[in-house]
Amino acid sequence: MSQSDSFIDEVTEEVRRDRNFALLKRYGWIALLVVVVVVGAAAWNEYQKATARAEAEALGDDLLSALQQADPAERVTALAAVEVTGPGQSAVRNMLQAGEAVEAGDTAAAVDRLMAVAETEGLSRIYRDLARFKALGLSGPGTSPADRRAGYEQLAAPGAPLRLMALEQIALTQIEEGDRDAAVATLRGVLSDAELTAGLRQRISQLMVALGEDPAGAEGAATGDQ
Repeated sequence: MSQSDSFIDEVTEEVRRDRNFALLKRYGWIALLVVVVVVGAAAWNEYQKATARAEAEALGDDLLSALQQADPAERVTALAAVEVTGPGQSAVRNMLQAGEAVEAGDTAAAVDRLMAVAETEGLSRIYRDLARFKALGLSGPGTSPADRRAGYEQLAAPGAPLRLMALEQIALTQIEEGDRDAAVATLRGVLSDAELTAGLRQRISQLMVALGEDPAGAEGAATGDQ
């Protein structure tokens, strides 16, 4: 390599260093800002997780403490004093209160608590439907079969998480009213459903036998119709 080529290379390298230094001086703050934002976001995320975990643990401790009361009525009162935030925590407290109210013999209060969960905005549908399902079951003795059936029909809509269980209860209300044919038709529909679980299949089959029907024949007929 000639001296002129070496000199040109040195000059070129010096120019490159000067240019990189100028760029770093001009735009380096952007890279620094990106680093600060990334580190800050990670720290904030960890802080939020730690805060949520601490709140959940505190709520769990408060609920357990309330449930340690000797008398069911006292447990209901103690649970009412537990502070909650958000629909999820409120639903947990109300469900626990409902269970203790049943033990205390206050079915009406239990139903009220369950319906409060069922009507909670922002709560997942499965929890709202489960609360309504339990409330309908508790209100049985003082509610007519037709009124209970109307409630279960809301839970038996297509796509509802408790649809098949609600249909089972609808069949029971039809049996209460002496409408055997309607009950059998409802039970056949449940047996032919692709989402039928083993436990529910067994209960429905037992009902069919009690009504003088062959559950295997009902399932076969439903499969043939499809």
